[in-house]
Amino acid sequence: MSQQHGRGHIAHCLGGALAGRDTVAVSARRRVTGAGLADGVRRLAAALCNLGVRRGHVVAVVAFNSIEYIELFLAVTYIGGIIAPLNYRWSFEEASQALELVQPTVFIFDGSYSSWALRLKESNSLTSVNLYLFLGNPCSISQAANFVSVEQIKRSSGGTTRAVEPVSAPNDVALICFTSGTTGRPKGVAISHTSLIIQSLAKIAIVGYGEDDVYLHTAPLCHIGGISSCLAILMAGGCHVLIPKFDAKSAFDAILEHRVTSFITVPAIMADLLSYARKQKIMNHGMTVTKILNGGGGLSSELITGASYLFPNATIFSAYGMTEACSSLTFMVLTRPKIQEPKDQLGSSSEGVCVGKPAPHIEIQINRNGSNSSSSSPIGNILTRGLHTMSGYWVNNSIDTSDYVRNGWLDTGDIGWVDKTGNLWLMGRQKGRIKTGGENVYPEEVESVLSQHPGVAKAVVIGVPDNRLGEKIVACVSIRDGWNWVDARAMHKGEGREVSAQMLQDHCRIKKLSRFKVPRIYYQWSKPFPVTTTGKIRREQLKAEILASMKLHSNL
Repeated sequence: MSQQHGRGHIAHCLGGALAGRDTVAVSARRRVTGAGLADGVRRLAAALCNLGVRRGHVVAVVAFNSIEYIELFLAVTYIGGIIAPLNYRWSFEEASQALELVQPTVFIFDGSYSSWALRLKESNSLTSVNLYLFLGNPCSISQAANFVSVEQIKRSSGGTTRAVEPVSAPNDVALICFTSGTTGRPKGVAISHTSLIIQSLAKIAIVGYGEDDVYLHTAPLCHIGGISSCLAILMAGGCHVLIPKFDAKSAFDAILEHRVTSFITVPAIMADLLSYARKQKIMNHGMTVTKILNGGGGLSSELITGASYLFPNATIFSAYGMTEACSSLTFMVLTRPKIQEPKDQLGSSSEGVCVGKPAPHIEIQINRNGSNSSSSSPIGNILTRGLHTMSGYWVNNSIDTSDYVRNGWLDTGDIGWVDKTGNLWLMGRQKGRIKTGGENVYPEEVESVLSQHPGVAKAVVIGVPDNRLGEKIVACVSIRDGWNWVDARAMHKGEGREVSAQMLQDHCRIKKLSRFKVPRIYYQWSKPFPVTTTGKIRREQLKAEILASMKLHSNL
């Protein structure tokens, strides 16, 4: 396994500043040195190779954050494998769609997802998988099914490693990161070693990560934001603090115990931190924090102000990006230490929301030809070009870019414009995608599920602004003749032909819709939906009507 000289590989981070550190990762009672992490990665890489994992093979994993997860990520890619992290918030049915798409050779899971492995193995529905491994401590299901652990195969490698250089998969692909398509079905975004390295260097340069940083993993390692920030800290030689998944109490405990200096957020995470701090009267837990990077939707002025008080020594950054661009495209500073008010440029207006300037390696272009703007308008489709963009979508074990990249330019799917100082202003999304709690939700998928209820004639789903989630999902439903809408204040007649918000929420869950996709608010829509001349729903007009109605009710 030789690697062509001069090519980058994410496993090269195992040398340099990382190698000499006494502690590079902390998780529960486990601490790992830089040398220990490198040795663990190489031993696991050798073990996987011995079990038949080869260059270009896909290894799927579903697990909460852990040191073992980081080791696995690096070990798979070390031998030229491609890692495909599954979103642990998915239903089993959604995960199955992603697995069918990438056809993994190996399926790896932690104790919380042993039931998924058992269902896959017993059904034999995924014939590509020839090896099941569990990560971390075994549970009763994994023991009963005789699943082998990652730790067992590491020990079986004999405790020695061969002196081999890391090797890349064909087309330099390191990662398949999933995002939802316009139908809501998972799409596999193939991302290269080069893109991941470029993104890490951008975060190091702009956010300022270094070997003195203690980074708390608030974001899951199945999301591009969590992955890219993890790699940035590895390359900078910082220390990782891992909690299985985010909750405000665990985060504050970790910040206090380990003197955390940096973490990333989405609006929902920041809202939960502020809410918990208020309830618990937390005042001084955040004094060590010096860097916060927010993504997955903009922070409201209320959240920025609250965060600057809770973390008074932190510079708070905001980033705009997407999975297909390997995370962040633009960055901007929201507040610096001791400045309690957000900058004037944060205010959104009819001209959009300022999301900052592109990182040095990124090109941004506004394509007005494909937008509905007038010829004199600066507004158009946001395109990007550079080493950061995806290799393509993973389709039938190959990479497809035909409909998404033209002459090297990737269409982000967003609308915006660039001002005279180089700041990008975001106007909205081309196809109504909703960003809630850092997750992408496509209206068409939710509408399809709601329309399967026998009492629903038509459903239209939109997102409305929300301080905590970024956007909150709202469903407008038209009820079939002979059915009655029952709101929370009315009495159910018990006649069996009733529809209510609670019934529709239950229906979504029965249909295995992920919890974050289930609408929070429901409106009975008794008039025709606003449509274009070609019959397409005017979502922005509908959204304006809903917001006006919400404002009216809040004033009553």
